[in-house]
Amino acid sequence: MSDPKDPSNLNGFLASGHNPDLKMQLELAIERQPERDRNFHLGGRSFYFFDFDDNIAFLATPLVVFHKESKQELFISSGEWATHHTAIGNHGPYRDYSMVYDDEDGGSFRYFRDRHPEELIRLGVQDQPFLRDLTDAMGLPDLQWKGPSWSCFYHATFNQRPISLITARGHEPETLKKGIRLFVEKRLLPMEPNYLSIFPVSNPQTRKLLGDHEGKLNSAQLKQKAIRASVEKALETYGYSAHHRFGMSDDDPRNIELIVDEMTRLKADYPEMSFFMIETHGGDFVKHEITLRGITSERIPSPVNPMLLSEQLTLIK
Repeated sequence: MSDPKDPSNLNGFLASGHNPDLKMQLELAIERQPERDRNFHLGGRSFYFFDFDDNIAFLATPLVVFHKESKQELFISSGEWATHHTAIGNHGPYRDYSMVYDDEDGGSFRYFRDRHPEELIRLGVQDQPFLRDLTDAMGLPDLQWKGPSWSCFYHATFNQRPISLITARGHEPETLKKGIRLFVEKRLLPMEPNYLSIFPVSNPQTRKLLGDHEGKLNSAQLKQKAIRASVEKALETYGYSAHHRFGMSDDDPRNIELIVDEMTRLKADYPEMSFFMIETHGGDFVKHEITLRGITSERIPSPVNPMLLSEQLTLIK
């Protein structure tokens, strides 16, 4: 695996090699039959909203924290960030470190952004970091890079359910599409998703689109706005139906809290529709249904065969 401390290695590729699970994946895809939405006969559609990192896929993209005194850089994974980011600089393993939010000057999230074309030329590479990180990941065994919601993502893509990508990354939406297209080219997905919307919420233009013109909102707050915008886009595109179902999967505890808050407000606005939150933090699967009387939760054991997971997650099928 590339050493994230060496930018030249980050820009390199791992040879994808032979995937021993490819034959099984293709056979499963051939055997599958497309399924209609759960409420199709009633005029309802099922909409799938996905976070990307540590949810659809695990990538080696590092975040950077800076020692408060020496300014030395320390690289941490997105999983470590999800667990510790509220404590960075205050307590815990990263109490002596701080975040730098200046993307133009080598900030903490510089690998989660697109690089300018002239910078790519200077580095001697052609592809954006996201595409290179995806290529590196696909060279590893499936169990090392497929996230807890991969099977649900595959299911939604295979059945062409409307999908929204709502990620804290700051790439251009087209860069994210190109990344997903790599899955298709590697025959890991049967086709491209049926995109409803793409919100890389740290992208400056996406922030403005979501009404954050001064850049004051954090990623969790922006995800709230993106979820509402995606629901509104669904109604604009597919029409109103009391039988629509919306589900969002995410692994970050803070995101999950605010997503549930937003879905509670959406449920109040659209009481006939169904809203679900899938919590994938720490590899668990907890299905939260937002109702007018509160939240009901169900822990779903991770199956031995991950391709069966979409059969267990009947929330938005």
